[in-house]
Amino acid sequence: MTETPSKTTGAEFPEIEDDAAAIFDEAPQAEAPKAGRNIEAMLNVGLDVQIVLGHARLPIAQLLKFGRGSVIELDKKIGEPVEVMINDRLVARGDLVKLGEARIGVSLTEIVKDYVSDD
Repeated sequence: MTETPSKTTGAEFPEIEDDAAAIFDEAPQAEAPKAGRNIEAMLNVGLDVQIVLGHARLPIAQLLKFGRGSVIELDKKIGEPVEVMINDRLVARGDLVKLGEARIGVSLTEIVKDYVSDD
């Protein structure tokens, strides 16, 4: 024979009931949000940034033959600007620059107009 679950009341879990009451009772009373506070919340949002050196389209059979030292030919030439993508959307182009001994970076040369709104 199966038992039917019994209904629970707040009396069985008083700490949950107290917490819920505190949350709803202490909610701000229709206070207008401050503009600076909204911007501060956005400043910590993580974005996926990609620097695209070029593209290549290969059959899987050729890809499986690659090993250490294999070279993949890209569709861009040396000296052409690289693309800066943010969350899979093109936002800028730039040139690769050397930073120290073992690091590289991108010097932005163009902001893509489609990304910047004219508001």
